[in-house]
Amino acid sequence: MAVPVLLLLQAACVFSMGVGLWVVCKHFLTAEIPAAIGHPMKLRVLHCIFELLVTWGMIFEKLRICSMPRFVRFVHDLVPLKEDPDVMVTDLYYGTIPVKLYQPKVSSCTLRPGIVFYHGGGAVMGSLRTHYAICCRLSKESDSVVLAVGYRKLPHHKFPVALRDCTAATTHFLKSLNMYGVDPGRVVLCGDSVGGGMATAICQRFLGCPDLPKIRAQMLIYASLQAVHFQFPSHQQNKNVPMASQDFVLYCWSAFLDINPSWKSTVLKGAHLPAEFWEKYRKWLGTENIPERFKKGTYQPTSVPLNEAAYLETSLALDFMNSPLIAEDEVVSQLPETFIVSCEFDLLRDDSLLYKKRLEDLGVPVTWHHMEDGFHGVLSTLDMGCLHFPCSTRILDAMVHFLKGL
Repeated sequence: MAVPVLLLLQAACVFSMGVGLWVVCKHFLTAEIPAAIGHPMKLRVLHCIFELLVTWGMIFEKLRICSMPRFVRFVHDLVPLKEDPDVMVTDLYYGTIPVKLYQPKVSSCTLRPGIVFYHGGGAVMGSLRTHYAICCRLSKESDSVVLAVGYRKLPHHKFPVALRDCTAATTHFLKSLNMYGVDPGRVVLCGDSVGGGMATAICQRFLGCPDLPKIRAQMLIYASLQAVHFQFPSHQQNKNVPMASQDFVLYCWSAFLDINPSWKSTVLKGAHLPAEFWEKYRKWLGTENIPERFKKGTYQPTSVPLNEAAYLETSLALDFMNSPLIAEDEVVSQLPETFIVSCEFDLLRDDSLLYKKRLEDLGVPVTWHHMEDGFHGVLSTLDMGCLHFPCSTRILDAMVHFLKGL
């Protein structure tokens, strides 16, 4: 009996080593590490860890042990949390929605700002635990009450479940501000990546809710603001840059919207968008709205005939809740003061640039910070020890400075 067990263990070890070697080789063959990123080796290590988790998740999914998203979240939630002695963290449930409430322990004689935080991760990765350090630091350094929302994610919960969870949790929080010592005149919605998209979508939705406190500002950190067009310069320049490669972004996009992945090549060519769409939205999505300094390298816009079947399959992406960037002028013009962070080496960079221009053109005050050495997801390295990037600290400092000025 011992011999078969030993053979099985040896086979498992060899297979594990093979998976690791394959991930490393794939990284060096496909990933592009820009020279302007200050710590390229850190990014290589971080990306290899990420790819290893995803690869093992795919293997377990094929073996029908568990889904890839569940495996990835299970592993990154094993990392122990570092408690901050100056912040009180409370785990709550708003109905069935888990939330974490962060409150400075130092007493205050005045009401504090309130921040509702929606974490990123493409509805695949990310959780209340992965963004724990960000929310702790944000609460402590800006002297704010932070509510982080643990919305439901893939694979079982697709659009619009996550948005409904975030909307319900935000509504509950806005109705309970007195309980938490929050100033109703200084409530901010904040999120990174897909969480940033949800923050502005919820801001847009709450414009017609006079019974709720008015949102004071929105903070969008390398936000995903549209799900319809994938031919911006940043998509072509950064398609192989970690941590949001074109393949991973399209995987999240198709899974979240329940779109067959076989449409990927058609969508990348823009063949899923009818001419009338461009007639209406070109003034907002046209690359002429992107500053010239961002149109470098091999940017080549393409034009292809409409694939009617692809349009019917992907039309859900046109919903304003998925693509708040294309909301009507009368909606966008009413949005509150906005803080935007974009990163140079981010596939989604141009979403932020286009949204910034839309807001400014419509008279909405915008504070913009562009990280020349930044990449998608860099803020999450804030508490990663030796894998920390200085850019993450600069982003947090800018967020705190903005909050203190409200």
